[in-house]
Amino acid sequence: MTTEKNISDIRHTYVFNAPIQKVWEAVSTSEGLAAWFMPNDFQPIVGHEFHLNAGPYGMSPCKVVEIDPPHRLSFRWGKDWTLTFELKELDGKTEFTLIHSGWDANKVTEFGESHTVVRDRMDQVWSRLGKSLGAYVEA
Repeated sequence: MTTEKNISDIRHTYVFNAPIQKVWEAVSTSEGLAAWFMPNDFQPIVGHEFHLNAGPYGMSPCKVVEIDPPHRLSFRWGKDWTLTFELKELDGKTEFTLIHSGWDANKVTEFGESHTVVRDRMDQVWSRLGKSLGAYVEA
């Protein structure tokens, strides 16, 4: 019997010089997500099952689990992870926090890599993607 060994969530917080509605549209629409993250067939409906086109990793299945416009969106990603986007209005700017949870040192991904290895890589990827989102919403 194995016990779960949780690894800390990935958390990145940014303040964008953009109104909350513009950031919300960038994270809660298929077109918005495709502009800074990955091509997808997302719809902002709880229970909607969709796919992210993860390039070399193929089509990644997802399911929307929470929507609270324009403040919070969560979806399951693959078999283990949950992505959550939290938005707060700050006098015409938007604080955006991304939380990537579900890491477990005893698990491997669908593509055979340990969560520990993938988490370190994804932490760097999210840093880059957060900057891409900022450039997109501040344009």
